[in-house]
Amino acid sequence: MTTNYFDMTGKVVLITGGSRGLGREMALAFANQGADIIVASRKIEDCEKACGEIEALGRRAMAQACNLSSWDDLQRLTDAAYGAFGKVDVLINNAGISPVAPSSLETTEALIDKILAVNFKGPFRLMSLIGTRMVEAGGGSIINISSIGAIRPTPHIAPYAGAKAGLNAITKAFAQEYGPKVRVNCIMAGPFWTDISKSWREEADRTATNPAGRIGRPHEIVTAALYFGSDASSFTTGSVIAVDGGIT
Repeated sequence: MTTNYFDMTGKVVLITGGSRGLGREMALAFANQGADIIVASRKIEDCEKACGEIEALGRRAMAQACNLSSWDDLQRLTDAAYGAFGKVDVLINNAGISPVAPSSLETTEALIDKILAVNFKGPFRLMSLIGTRMVEAGGGSIINISSIGAIRPTPHIAPYAGAKAGLNAITKAFAQEYGPKVRVNCIMAGPFWTDISKSWREEADRTATNPAGRIGRPHEIVTAALYFGSDASSFTTGSVIAVDGGIT
């Protein structure tokens, strides 16, 4: 008899930035394992398109427009999720932005605030809102999607790298706060071949110096996410793992 360690039947997964790129790939992967999915992103049309793909797999899906930098929007997202499904078993903080500034001196306060709001403040607040309910419900899993830039920063992404390093840190803090009922883990993603990276992905793939000799393909992140989201990782919390082709 074959055991499906990643079985998510009856589970509800909320994923931010779930309408495209790695987020969409993870949303479809969890749906394929039996989960119902809440897709949150800035543009409702993109969320609805992703939800259509999920529903085509026979799962329930809900699209929710959300500005991840707005605490009011995050409260509305939380209320909508619990209103529609009554629970959230897995929260994936995947949404992020990584604008590049010409130099540190030319990095504006507005840009810093925007980067921190989406990559750090938003995940912090959503973990606070949903993680607390998970504890009250008796269990759950939170997965933060960070970046290898958090531990290998370069000047042009310094604010983004700092925000993601902060996300790594609060992963461990929330794991301590919400344990033992709720597990909180983090995936540090390297460069991936997605529509978001279309302006540089071919060059990055051709010149990659990591041991894998290329950048990642979207499906290559899903097993790590399914591990953290499923009961297969019942003894894993506060962990930060790299999915980057060996850059570290």
